[in-house]
Amino acid sequence: MYQNIWNLVENEDIDLDNLEMALKTIEDSLESKAEGIAKIIKSIESDAAVLKEEETRLASRRKALENKKENIKSYLKEQLSLAGIDKVKTPLMTIALQNNPPSVNVIEEDKIPKQYKVKTVSISLARREMLEALKAGAVIPGVEIKQDKSLRIR
Repeated sequence: MYQNIWNLVENEDIDLDNLEMALKTIEDSLESKAEGIAKIIKSIESDAAVLKEEETRLASRRKALENKKENIKSYLKEQLSLAGIDKVKTPLMTIALQNNPPSVNVIEEDKIPKQYKVKTVSISLARREMLEALKAGAVIPGVEIKQDKSLRIR
């Protein structure tokens, strides 16, 4: 019975509504149903952890390859520049040094006139301080204490 639910979880084409309908069809005591569903949740958590670890490993490998690519690209650029060659054409590809669009290189920011400076303001809320104040009895317009419940499986 719960194996069928697990099969639905693993099927990427099944949407959440169908999964929920399948869960509703399980006729078992609430305690048994809760335990069965909790086992599925634990299995999903385990699979997700393995995938996250693999994502981290792949991201690390991707970054290493990108760094190697950039180093090799810099080497080739340097060698072409040293040789005074702007273009190499082969039967397979064309390699060329080309000018990038002009950009500004800031040398001393203090010397830049005010007309070229943009003022930005970033405001973030002090949520922890507001919570402490609300717990102490303060009234803060626009906020209230909220307490949700979460499901914990041990």
